[in-house]
Amino acid sequence: MFSNGKEQFVQLAFAHFRELRRVAFRVCQERELADDLVQETYLRAWRSFDRFKSGTNCRAWLFRIFFNVHSEYRRDQARKPLVFSLDRVKEPTSCSDIQTSSGVSLEEVRQAFADLAEPYRIALVLADIEGLRYREISDVLGIPIGTVMSRLSRGRQILRARLAPVSSQPAEERRLEKGTKRGKF
Repeated sequence: MFSNGKEQFVQLAFAHFRELRRVAFRVCQERELADDLVQETYLRAWRSFDRFKSGTNCRAWLFRIFFNVHSEYRRDQARKPLVFSLDRVKEPTSCSDIQTSSGVSLEEVRQAFADLAEPYRIALVLADIEGLRYREISDVLGIPIGTVMSRLSRGRQILRARLAPVSSQPAEERRLEKGTKRGKF
């Protein structure tokens, strides 16, 4: 295929490392897991690089491998009992008070996005954040274009519905409801 496979792999595949890692983090919502799955993706890509067709979309090829790795991981996890540490405390976010133009905080947007069902979240990440076209998303996920369009439409609709009541409510009132009053007592 190529005279020097290692150099060609590094040049083609690692050009998309940051994008793949960003997508992995948004899909997994856990940095360590995302990094593990990206590492496994690159390992599998390296092992099957001789089957990669020169001139095809390497980014879509890597995303496809990643989503296969992610699916295998989820299937494996579904077979295992749920185990978690009570000592693990989620770190507070320092930018939770940043307001968007509609008055919704960044944390509220993140939470609404995290609460989306995974198929919608993945479609939105690939289309709206990574800028993939419908055909690319279809190829990456192995689903028809109509399903891609449906998931994007439905995901955006769900986000709007979840954020609309929040954006119409004053920020101070939202903080009081959550029990996080600002200022001195």
